[in-house]
Amino acid sequence: MAIDPVLVVGGGPAGLAAAAALHRRGIPALVLEKSDAVGASWRRHYERLHLHTTRRLSRLGGMAIPRRYGRWVARADVVAYLEQYVEHHHLRVQTGVEVTRISLGDDGRWLLETSAGVMSAPEVVVATGYNHTPVPPTWPGTFDGQVVHASIYRDASPYAGRDVLVVGVGNTGAEIAVDLTEGGASRVRLAVRTPPHIVRRSNFGWPAQGTGILVRRLPVRMVDVVAGLISRVEVPDLSSHGLPRPTTGLYSRVLEGSVPLQDVGLIAAVQAGLVEPVAAVSSFDGPSVVLADDSRIEPDVVLLATGYQRGLERLVGDLGVLDDHGVPVRSQPGLYFTGYTNPISGMFRELRLDARRIARAVGRRRAP
Repeated sequence: MAIDPVLVVGGGPAGLAAAAALHRRGIPALVLEKSDAVGASWRRHYERLHLHTTRRLSRLGGMAIPRRYGRWVARADVVAYLEQYVEHHHLRVQTGVEVTRISLGDDGRWLLETSAGVMSAPEVVVATGYNHTPVPPTWPGTFDGQVVHASIYRDASPYAGRDVLVVGVGNTGAEIAVDLTEGGASRVRLAVRTPPHIVRRSNFGWPAQGTGILVRRLPVRMVDVVAGLISRVEVPDLSSHGLPRPTTGLYSRVLEGSVPLQDVGLIAAVQAGLVEPVAAVSSFDGPSVVLADDSRIEPDVVLLATGYQRGLERLVGDLGVLDDHGVPVRSQPGLYFTGYTNPISGMFRELRLDARRIARAVGRRRAP
């Protein structure tokens, strides 16, 4: 008798890790991916991007990342690894299938409305991705120049010789700002609303990720204090350049959803005056961008590194599993979510652990 497969929604690292963990337990899984290939979000990321976590600690379950990809794995090599992962585990992936809604049928099975018709399964894993729906802020006024979201940024070539304001000082905004300076932008400014916690990606060979793993279960206040002391030793004071030290603790900010900024060139670029921190944007006024300190600047391009939403409301919004921010916080029997947090211990590492937990839970449900 055929065994019902678990339906996995999303063919990125989270979905593939879950499918592989199920496969290793002898539980069939079918991955539904709306694009034409796995790892779609990684294929769209900017060229400069590397994993901020080490190759060894970023492997998904059941397959190491090849050593030839180096310690900090490049975007293209992440894509190649995901393709190899599918082949290695003989995963069933059906591309070109978009899931638009998930509901619970009268018989207790989950119903998926898809572009290929209605599908049903006893268990469903939702893994549509952390960076799913770009969120452009809505400032008053209109801007005469070009406004683009970081989700469509690939490299600096279209911005050579142009004055660019990058909005958002997370990891994406900081890295794109540095990329623009190296790619020939005439001027690069970085709008900062809340000063970030900056950490070195690695110190004496020890990765920041390793520290993130060690401190996860320590008291928040303790981590805040220790992190502050370490920061004053390893990160120079950039206050004179317009980037003051944060006033809140590092781990306190992590629990609020803000991960530290790993330095991949921003400190040096700010010190050299290549990236100029400015106040947050408050409005647009024709050719001008009005900043929170009432100053005005006139960039050619405003590049929005302002983050993403999970985009789950349409899919599962009526199931009572999301919080006010659209993040899954509750579960229902047979419905699982993975990949909707951004932990300092490393996204890929946590996906591997999540996949194991999901596979164990499905195994218990299906045990005779």
